[in-house]
Amino acid sequence: MTVRRIAVLPLDGPETVRVPLIGSALCAGFPSPADDFMESALELPRWLVPNPPATFLWRIAGSSMEGAGIFDRDLACVDRSLTPGHGSIVVAAVDGEMSCKRLVIQGNVPRLAFCNPDLPAFAVDEMGEGAIWGVVRFSIRWHVAQGRMA
Repeated sequence: MTVRRIAVLPLDGPETVRVPLIGSALCAGFPSPADDFMESALELPRWLVPNPPATFLWRIAGSSMEGAGIFDRDLACVDRSLTPGHGSIVVAAVDGEMSCKRLVIQGNVPRLAFCNPDLPAFAVDEMGEGAIWGVVRFSIRWHVAQGRMA
């Protein structure tokens, strides 16, 4: 019989980093981890967050990304140091509103697409004022009832 062991991740110390959880109020431009914008923070293993200064967590609202496995109330870990490419899940600011979409490049035209077949992709130049803020590295989903985070 083969015995498999589960590795215990350290709870704190040099092997973890605090990643800011950004609240609903985000500034225009790079989101600052200043107290005005930080709702809370989670400690994550450093191997999940290779570039802590460029990384933040953002709470997902809605169902437009369920086709990518990202659901309402999940947390998206966004890394601003990654370069987005075709197929990347990105966080974009569109006319001042934050949004999570899939980047699709058709020919030379970048588009932001919902991961919901009922919603159309739209060209980045059709967005009005828009910018891609970062790439979603991973998402966190609870499989039990969620309590309020401290």
